[in-house]
Amino acid sequence: MSQEHPFIHTIKKYYHGCSTADVELMKSTFTADVVHYFTDHAPIRGAASLATYCAKMQPRIQATWICDHAIVQGDECVIEWTMTWTPPTGKAEAMRGAEWYIFRENKIAEIRAYYMNRHLPYEQPNFELQDFPYAERDYTLLPPHDARHSDDR
Repeated sequence: MSQEHPFIHTIKKYYHGCSTADVELMKSTFTADVVHYFTDHAPIRGAASLATYCAKMQPRIQATWICDHAIVQGDECVIEWTMTWTPPTGKAEAMRGAEWYIFRENKIAEIRAYYMNRHLPYEQPNFELQDFPYAERDYTLLPPHDARHSDDR
């Protein structure tokens, strides 16, 4: 019988805190300087800020988060998740996404959330993580949208 990796256990504990709006439980899973990056809004920085944000969202969306699949390598863990929730339509539904975690001293130091909420009016030109340091981490960078289409004019 295989034993669950401690990182996966920590993520599930964090998700339980999100699902129950338990600020202290969530904070116990984070480093003090945790950063959570999103595609649909600015990152949230700091354990207290992130836990408070999640706790405030819970009654609005009545969500339950579930870790469906996970892979751990080194100090990183990547998961696929399902969130059952009630969007503004009032009809419960499931949303799926993926998150990339970085751990430090067995606590969550960074979360990068990749999902698309069909109920939000997306106005950004792409679905990159907002304010993520792509250049500093040597990620592929695209030229500005206008520069890519200058030959089409």
